[in-house]
Amino acid sequence: MSNRHLLSDTDEPLLPQVAGGNHSAVAECIRRYGPLVWAIALRLSMTKEDAEDAVQEIFMDIWRNAGKFDRTRGSEKVFVTILARRRLIDRMRRQKSRLSVEQSLDDHDELPAPATMRAERDAEIEEARNVFSHLPVPQQRVMTLSLLHGMSHAEIVTHTGLPLGTVKTLLRRGILRVRALLTATSEPAKARGRVS
Repeated sequence: MSNRHLLSDTDEPLLPQVAGGNHSAVAECIRRYGPLVWAIALRLSMTKEDAEDAVQEIFMDIWRNAGKFDRTRGSEKVFVTILARRRLIDRMRRQKSRLSVEQSLDDHDELPAPATMRAERDAEIEEARNVFSHLPVPQQRVMTLSLLHGMSHAEIVTHTGLPLGTVKTLLRRGILRVRALLTATSEPAKARGRVS
């Protein structure tokens, strides 16, 4: 009887007793805060099953964090509510992340077959090589050092002996020229696709 009185809603907070390992306090905590946690879980979960799982996780968090409760910073009810909301927000983020990954995997199902992708890639590489071969040799050299060998402007200057301004100009104009040539060669292909 005295133990029941000790755990009544109107008396001292339960969490210090939970932190101290009082099993009766754990059961009373579930009775006292179960409806509150369940209501929050239902509101912030996608399904009833998710809410049930969340309630279990929330009470595990409450047991783990019971020792952190400080009555000078707020009521026990507020403490439980904050823990519940944090856990549910974490669950929502994980679910959104999982849905995003699953959606991404579903999107991959619509991709062309690997053989088709390889053929398209090979055609694009061949087209880029053809365009690249139309650039002046100094431009080809500087772009090769930058794009294929990953050299910085300063490294290219050292390697070629060209002034820094010349290296930058050759790179900038080369990239613009390649882009223009690739655009020019892709337009007739698009037009042919529309006609056929």
